Amino acid sequence: MKVEELSLPARDGMPLAATIFRPDNSTQGNPFVLITSAVGVKRAFYKKFATYLCDQGFSVLCFDYRGVGDSRPKSLFRFKATMSDWGEKDVAGMIDWIAAEHAHEKLMVIGHSVGAQLVGLAPNNERIAAMLSIAGQSGYWGLWSSPRKYLMAALWYLIVPSITPAIKYFPARWLGLGEDLPGGVILEWARWCRNPNYIVDDAGNPKREHFEKFKGPILYYSFADDIYAPQAAVEHLMSFYTSAAKSGRHILPGELALRSIGHFGFFREKMKPLLWAEASAWLTRQS
Repeated sequence: MKVEELSLPARDGMPLAATIFRPDNSTQGNPFVLITSAVGVKRAFYKKFATYLCDQGFSVLCFDYRGVGDSRPKSLFRFKATMSDWGEKDVAGMIDWIAAEHAHEKLMVIGHSVGAQLVGLAPNNERIAAMLSIAGQSGYWGLWSSPRKYLMAALWYLIVPSITPAIKYFPARWLGLGEDLPGGVILEWARWCRNPNYIVDDAGNPKREHFEKFKGPILYYSFADDIYAPQAAVEHLMSFYTSAAKSGRHILPGELALRSIGHFGFFREKMKPLLWAEASAWLTRQS
């Protein structure tokens, strides 16, 4: 396996930190996988899964959105970025680069959490042949069951709007919610999460143009013990992809003889003989 650290341009030219994993016997035409991360999760989190896929013959690209990980400036104070930027510019930029540098390789995407949402915002997502969605969900707070939905409502209606404007970024680490986030990212996300349609424009109208033109097959997973992506929220996001052939699996940890999986467990190495093998086989069939 060959691993290379890169700096790749988003659609507006902003440099983004990325890592590419290539099989030793990589040839023109090998299938290519782009991993789009969850909110506030560095690309290094996906290294073991990317390595596994590489061993199965895939080239894999992981990257950090602007304002996250190695794509973060020294300070997030007043750093300009939105969640729409992540999809329309960052994800789109990675697709552009892959199309230019690996034109003969079929592109597939693995979207984790918000990563599965951002694919639907990328204006060039028609280049993607298939998507594997891992706990990809709508963020509308009303899709959670009680009492957690009231905690979600407090986050989006009270905590985020009061803290973020005051300090000009969101200190997610203080709250145990992953990496700190640019203010514009979390404020737009909060606005989406307060709207039953989720992912909306400034006027509150649903943004669906690029979701609806995505025509590749989608396999999506949800997990019964995932407090960040309940099944209803996962199904709501999938309803945005109106032109895609979709199949879903809702998994109870006990089915796999596990005590828990949660929102991040799919990417733990213990999943190699369980869900990793299944996911790799599905991607191989699409390629």
